Amino acid sequence: MQIQYLEIVTKDVDAVCAAYGAANGVQFGKPDAGLGNARTATLENGGLVGVRAPLRETEEPVVRPYWLVKDIEAAVAAIVKAGGKVAVPPLEIPGHGIFAIYLQGGNDHGLWQL
Repeated sequence: MQIQYLEIVTKDVDAVCAAYGAANGVQFGKPDAGLGNARTATLENGGLVGVRAPLRETEEPVVRPYWLVKDIEAAVAAIVKAGGKVAVPPLEIPGHGIFAIYLQGGNDHGLWQL
């Protein structure tokens, strides 16, 4: 298993980026419109960690891992069969890949296909 994208939604993007940057010796880039204006840093495995503000008033802070999969449609079907509920069906982000979000066990989870 490999995390391709670790999404952190917070009301204080700059503080979170500064803390992670200082603790891990990384630098976060400028907001990426394709990722909800997340500021990103590269993970050692080539994936990304993105820190962004909520996209709507009702969005709560969350840390959501997106697991790298080879076939996102098959992975979504397996998640549903295992009792997960699809919150966002597979959707392409140009230049980044295809993602989906599901809910299971009281947590948000994601899938990512390059």
